[in-house]
Amino acid sequence: MAKAATAPKTEKKTKASKAAEPKKKLPQKKQKHNHVPRGNHGGMKLMLIEDVQHVGKAGDVVEVKMGYGRNFLLPRGLATFVTAHNSKLLDLHKIKVQKMREAKLADLRAMAEQLQRVSITIQSIANEEGHLYGSVGAAEIVTALKQQNLVIDQEAVRLEGVIKELGLYEVKLVLAPEIESNIKVLVISQTEKK
Repeated sequence: MAKAATAPKTEKKTKASKAAEPKKKLPQKKQKHNHVPRGNHGGMKLMLIEDVQHVGKAGDVVEVKMGYGRNFLLPRGLATFVTAHNSKLLDLHKIKVQKMREAKLADLRAMAEQLQRVSITIQSIANEEGHLYGSVGAAEIVTALKQQNLVIDQEAVRLEGVIKELGLYEVKLVLAPEIESNIKVLVISQTEKK
């Protein structure tokens, strides 16, 4: 019988030889650190791009809760992170917005003057004593103004309560926080004529 050839013995590595051998480094992944600027109270610090009701005006640096900023303000483009570049862009945007706001306020002032001279008549079904079978609210007033080519929002009409009787009423319209106007609303029965 022939002797089988023996394979050369491989050298076993000792602990000392393992330590002397340089370790292979794996390529490191670059990690993005999305550090959110925090305010004094631990909330998210953002700069508003547009006016947000109950939060602030465009250009204000505000502190909001993390979820509100991440899930509402940022996705809708209402706010951005506070950086030098964003603040420069926002300054240019604020100049444009201010010009547009001034033009809109001038239009609203002109409309308020026009509304002062307007009176509208609304016909409604009433009983013999003058009580309406329904009521006249903001929607009816807005519809009557549209017939005279005056378009305003329903939220602008400020009634102290719904109108439930025939008569002449003065209704307040708030077109902007600083611009108000009053119109005269005459509620008549459908059987009556002007």
